[in-house]
Amino acid sequence: MSNSKALSEAVLDDGRPGTVENTALKDFLALIKVGIVNSNAMTTFTGLWLALHFSGARFLDSIDLILATLIGSSLIVAGSCSLNNYIDRDIDHLMERTKGRPTVTGKVQPAKVALMSFLLIGIGTAFLFTTTVTAAVIGIFGVFSYVVLYTMWSKRQYVSNTIVGSISGAVPPLIGWAAVDPSLDVMAWVLFAIVFIWQPPHFYALAMRRVEEYRAAGIPMLPVVKGFKATRKSIFIWIAALLPLPFFLPSLGIPFFVLATVLNIGWLALGIYGLKFKDDMKWAKLMFVYSLQYLTIMFVAMVIVTLI
Repeated sequence: MSNSKALSEAVLDDGRPGTVENTALKDFLALIKVGIVNSNAMTTFTGLWLALHFSGARFLDSIDLILATLIGSSLIVAGSCSLNNYIDRDIDHLMERTKGRPTVTGKVQPAKVALMSFLLIGIGTAFLFTTTVTAAVIGIFGVFSYVVLYTMWSKRQYVSNTIVGSISGAVPPLIGWAAVDPSLDVMAWVLFAIVFIWQPPHFYALAMRRVEEYRAAGIPMLPVVKGFKATRKSIFIWIAALLPLPFFLPSLGIPFFVLATVLNIGWLALGIYGLKFKDDMKWAKLMFVYSLQYLTIMFVAMVIVTLI
């Protein structure tokens, strides 16, 4: 819920200055971080779709389940993101990327944001309970890990905050799968692992680009605490950790295995190639943009190969 996380709070954040018009709808979309909600909906749907496919269930016969899962998961993500805005309103004004959020500009009252957040989380959880108890419990854990473990505990204290935040960002595909199959097949946990491992290199690249903003806000992101060289090394290690994961998805076939492997190797190769520019900001931008395309292609491909 990620945000960090998933994706986390930095991905496609609509709270940047100049992107939010003075309308209730725009403010609402900024508060819930609609880009993050959409990204999480994609990974939730993939988990749900694959569970339906491998369990032999018919898509059209499961429309109610699908809608309840997508609505429920989207609402708890939206509520978690708006609660993150509420909690971080004391530091968001220090960062260019977040200083235009309605919770900072005063367009909305903090108490109303908190109330809306809990309502969204509550309603979303209720929707998930109409699917399976397992899906609802996983959703509640995702909210707890994002709001408490990440936002309230680790974000401002530990350099490992990105890793902690990656837990919540990787929860959506588990919710989708559990809504169909509460036993959570190995494939469901591989989906979780892909999203979890993807997040550190994605957010470390973003943090390199925004390093001065994070430093001003007092957030101990990796490049702030240990510098760019250590951050680049960590990014390579996390990307390398993605390499074995396609081997755990044989049910998706050889074409997907080849595509996933090419995407993994391509990410490493781009990082190595980009070092020749000797420009940290340019390198970070390359890695960040690739990471966005990586996750979308990977999860869309999982759905496509089951249709062929």
